[in-house]
Amino acid sequence: MSSPITQTTGRRKEAVARVRLRPGTGTITINSRAFDNYFTSPTHRMMVMEPLRLLDAQQTYDIDATIEGGGMAGQAGALRLGISRSLLELAEESRGTLKKAGLLTRDARKKESKKYGLKKARKAPQYSKR
Repeated sequence: MSSPITQTTGRRKEAVARVRLRPGTGTITINSRAFDNYFTSPTHRMMVMEPLRLLDAQQTYDIDATIEGGGMAGQAGALRLGISRSLLELAEESRGTLKKAGLLTRDARKKESKKYGLKKARKAPQYSKR
């Protein structure tokens, strides 16, 4: 296997994706599994492919990714950010296209932490007057 041209990181919620791009035919491998096998939801697959579709690079690069933590939606978001950053490293002129689509912004929203005396972050126990 040839060495990667770029290696970037994408994060979303608790998920972290390490993405490696190589010149190739468009094969995507995630944690040594096929892309369609890993992301079974068409929504998540579409989300991940968005930066490649925008730059018309679906059949240009092979992508090898390692994803840890989070759920499927968080992992798809992390992978999308990692792919966008890799494509930006290869072609700086694509920054405007990716930025306009909002693909270079790290989504910083996370789960709010639980507060003491409450059931969850904001849900309080039922109030009883008597």
